[in-house]
Amino acid sequence: MTKDLKNPPIDRIDGRMKVTGGAQYFADFDLPNMAYCVIVGSEIGRGSIASLDTKRAQGAPGVLGVFTHQNMPPIPGWDAPVGGEADGPAPKPKTEEKYRILSSPKILFDGQPIAMVVADSFERATYAASLVRATYTKQTARTELEKHLAEGIIPRGGDYMRGKADAYQSAPVTLEANYTIPVEVHNPMELHGILAHWTGADSLMIYAKTQGVNATQDAMAQAFKLDPKNIHVHTEFMGGGFGMGLRTWPQETAVVAIAKKIGRPLKLVITRNQMFTMVGHRPYTVQTINMGADKNGKLIGLAHSATAETASYEDFTEATVNMTKFMYECPNVSTRYRLVRLDRSVPIWMRGPGEATGAFALESAMDEMAHKLNLDPIEFRLRNYTETDPEHNRPYSSKNLKEAYQRGAEAIGWSKRKNEPASQRDGEWLIGYGMSTGVFSAFRWEASARAMLNADGSLTIQSAVTDIGPGTGTALTMIAHNVLGIPVDKIKVAYGDTSLPKAPTQGGSAIVSAVGSAVYDACTKIKKQLIELATIAGGPLAGRQADDLAMADGILSVEKEPGKKVALRDLMRTNNLTVIDKSADSKGGPEQGKYSMYSFSVHFVQVRVNPLTGVVRVSKAVSVADSGRIVSPKTAASQMIGGVAGGIGMALTEEAIIDHRFGRFVNNNLADYHVSVHADVPAIETIMIDKPDPIINPMGAKGMGEIALIGFAGAVANAVFNATGQRVRDLPITPDKLLRSV
Repeated sequence: MTKDLKNPPIDRIDGRMKVTGGAQYFADFDLPNMAYCVIVGSEIGRGSIASLDTKRAQGAPGVLGVFTHQNMPPIPGWDAPVGGEADGPAPKPKTEEKYRILSSPKILFDGQPIAMVVADSFERATYAASLVRATYTKQTARTELEKHLAEGIIPRGGDYMRGKADAYQSAPVTLEANYTIPVEVHNPMELHGILAHWTGADSLMIYAKTQGVNATQDAMAQAFKLDPKNIHVHTEFMGGGFGMGLRTWPQETAVVAIAKKIGRPLKLVITRNQMFTMVGHRPYTVQTINMGADKNGKLIGLAHSATAETASYEDFTEATVNMTKFMYECPNVSTRYRLVRLDRSVPIWMRGPGEATGAFALESAMDEMAHKLNLDPIEFRLRNYTETDPEHNRPYSSKNLKEAYQRGAEAIGWSKRKNEPASQRDGEWLIGYGMSTGVFSAFRWEASARAMLNADGSLTIQSAVTDIGPGTGTALTMIAHNVLGIPVDKIKVAYGDTSLPKAPTQGGSAIVSAVGSAVYDACTKIKKQLIELATIAGGPLAGRQADDLAMADGILSVEKEPGKKVALRDLMRTNNLTVIDKSADSKGGPEQGKYSMYSFSVHFVQVRVNPLTGVVRVSKAVSVADSGRIVSPKTAASQMIGGVAGGIGMALTEEAIIDHRFGRFVNNNLADYHVSVHADVPAIETIMIDKPDPIINPMGAKGMGEIALIGFAGAVANAVFNATGQRVRDLPITPDKLLRSV
């Protein structure tokens, strides 16, 4: 881990609270007279409810109501239609329609809520829910993407092309390969849900699992036609988001409506199997890469097509093919993206969004082409390296990818890699090395923050931003510390509440850039006022220039005059100030439109493969981040480690399996859906390039959360090929696929 004298690693500011049980997650809140909600889901994937018997449930002890399509309270803001529109030559399937929870007997996907049972305890609600009986008029559920590829529609934005179409066909060396990403499901430890409490006829208090309290506030204001100021949303702690908390889900809105109907606070915590159908997933996606190069390894043409599933009632799109447009220097590039509407619940962004899906295909294909050319995979990438963005024809704000290749290769021992597959052994294990590149847009959204320097020398930072786990509060602490020199143990960060200055939703690796900039600006305002107070006539540092001063440990001093200094507390006291309170609204300026801004990563892995069993072990992993200045080194390293753990699952184990006869998941639990555990994850080395980006924000920091995972699955697949000579293009790389190809 790169060390920065200005940014020494610090522990997470909330770490002790979390591990000792002091942190309160949404489900930990208990309110007087609170009721509990349990959802009953459909048992078919397509059709309609023929009959629904709720009498026994309604008569069960403690039951306050059973809500179905027959008695669901109205949601006034849901009159407008929902669902994305698409255009293009392909026909739209008849299943394109509107979905409103508990509004119709129609069943559009397996697990769709058909009843919400409310009782005075969770146990009573659970028991009563088991008494609900439904019969159905079944239809055939369309859940298998490969059978409906011809029905793909063109989402908004269309296709992309530069240069000549299909130029790869005329290249001396060509490659065509298909890659598949299965359904992957967000499975954080914390289940999803909400606690809603109407504090008045038009006022609402919400505790929710959301990645953006302001976004939830706005969604509920629209749904119930309320003034957003009358809705208070609180999410200080979140037990893993991964993308599932990027929208307000229908069941959350339904809970708010039912809470108003019963006149009591109402809590919903969905079950683990409902996590597979109610809060999104990474969409099943099939991709084709066509690549052509000359015999010297220069790309001539590149085409990337992807077709992904979406719901019958809502179009979900992501940037699956975008990386291909700009990652490498190639004169002829085309991309094609299609959606197929199936009888499935709607997908959602999952950590690394579509870029993780697309990177697996592109970076696997780059490895395959390097093998065809008998080139080292890094050398092939360097021969097609570009210092400017070929998609937009403008420079990158910063790009240090060559250094990342070099440092990662040295750390993994890349020189030990042999270009001939299946040529290295350690006893019964085959040894292989692989690498892959990751990239994700570096954003700077609009954000606000408040900073208050108190008379006792402590500093309070406020922002509504939700810290979903990456250590946002710790990063904001470090930014404030670097500006004002206040000791980190005297800095308090308040976040995750709509009563605080507005902040964007935590997602897209943009929070440190956006909220961090607002904190930086607010603290800079405090610094400016302190310097003015100290240097005015009669002040303790009168006549000195701002550039001559330094702040550290609560002291403002003259750098070249060691004895000349003043404590910030004394400075405030002599000026009769109990607090210096500054707020800042921050956003990027027009100069950002002149550059392409991305964070980059390079993942290196060593794998061991048992040829008799097909078992793959990731024995070593090195991840290199080129994401600007590292604000908080310890939590940044943690981000990369988390990405590797998720990437191992994506590469080797994670797959939600559907029985297409019924349109239902068969492994919707943590026993059968395999996420990475300690035994799967080796010691991980993280390397930070740690060079500030001069354009994106005052800190020079770019996002890291997404690039921690993007590309990693490709590195594993490439290492497995190097170890075995077997190319697996359909994730996950399970033993049966390797043994099948022997």
